[in-house]
Amino acid sequence: MSRSLLFSPFDIRGVRVRNRVVVSPMWQYAGRNGFPTDWHLMHLGRFADGGAGIVFQEGTTVERRGCGTRGDVGIWDDDFVAPLQRLASVISDNGSVSAIQLMHAGRKARMSTPMEGRKPLERSPEIPDWDEWEIVAPSAVPLREGLAAPRALALHEVEQVVQSFVDATARAARAGYQVVELHAGHGYLLHQFLSPVTNRRTDRYGGSLENRSRILQEIVEGVRAVWPQDRPVFVRMSAADGSGWGIEDTITVGRRLLAAGVDVIDCSSGGLVGSPMDAATPLSYGYQVQYASEVRRGTGAPTMAVGLIVHPEHAERIIAEGHADLVAVGREVLYNPNWPIDAAVKLGVEDPFSLASHRTAYWLRRRAESVPDLVPSTFLPGAGSGVLEGRGPRRPHRSRRGDPA
Repeated sequence: MSRSLLFSPFDIRGVRVRNRVVVSPMWQYAGRNGFPTDWHLMHLGRFADGGAGIVFQEGTTVERRGCGTRGDVGIWDDDFVAPLQRLASVISDNGSVSAIQLMHAGRKARMSTPMEGRKPLERSPEIPDWDEWEIVAPSAVPLREGLAAPRALALHEVEQVVQSFVDATARAARAGYQVVELHAGHGYLLHQFLSPVTNRRTDRYGGSLENRSRILQEIVEGVRAVWPQDRPVFVRMSAADGSGWGIEDTITVGRRLLAAGVDVIDCSSGGLVGSPMDAATPLSYGYQVQYASEVRRGTGAPTMAVGLIVHPEHAERIIAEGHADLVAVGREVLYNPNWPIDAAVKLGVEDPFSLASHRTAYWLRRRAESVPDLVPSTFLPGAGSGVLEGRGPRRPHRSRRGDPA
């Protein structure tokens, strides 16, 4: 029987995570006036029933002007607490730790969705609060050539942004989330403050690395003051962005954040200009895992690895070799929402179906007992073709209990 580290529990402050598999926050662009819809309930619920240790809600905006698209979900008002509580509950009720990512789009605001080409929106009667949805940033540096420059935030407005993150965190606590993550990567507002390319300020929030990271430091301190002490705080960073910010910067800032109360550093890359996949590292399986490994060594902080982590054996190796403490899976769980259960089967974890709800687990166990040599459809392509040819099913592994391993 496998003693998988990927499926070992992970304790962070007062929260026990049942395994090291995390469902990444994935934007759905399905919000209505900032409110989540039934789509979000379905989207998140299927991942929780699929067995993940932590399920993240998509990036949720702390200010109206922080919305990237018309379909973003928000938490800038108390009216959002009740519908968000429903999302947190469906995650927790299915055995996963409920998590929310807080963000502000900054100069990436007021854009169409990726499916629509990520183009600047135009003033329209369909957007009655157009003027309130103002594009702001640390400095007046346009997102790309040909676009209008954002308005640089005044000093008192930077302080308001800090407070917006703190207030949003308090609402997230009331909604029942067990993990809060601050998005300081992928070219959004906090990343824009960190980068010397987009931060040309001359006040206390610009210039040196210490000044450029000051807003993030203040947000973490404010968040830690209102967030329950037994619940963890994550920060997502672009460990290297291909535009001047590098791993040593991330390690330096990461050490300060750890001292301020951050519990896990979520290591991604890129995004300051273009897609988060436009970093210097070529795309391949686990192409960003090196960042989680280096940040873990350099800061002593627990880290989360992301980036084309597709196969269970690879995820297991990331944890076993000490590259990261958590493994985040995104598009692969869109392909297979039951990826954690499937991974547990393939890694030979005892009673892998216990990761699902008792309703799902009952039927999967019953099938496994009835057909002990069954080959699941997610195993090797064509492995079950013998059934169509009149031969019995084959399977490569068997657990002690007779369940698929």
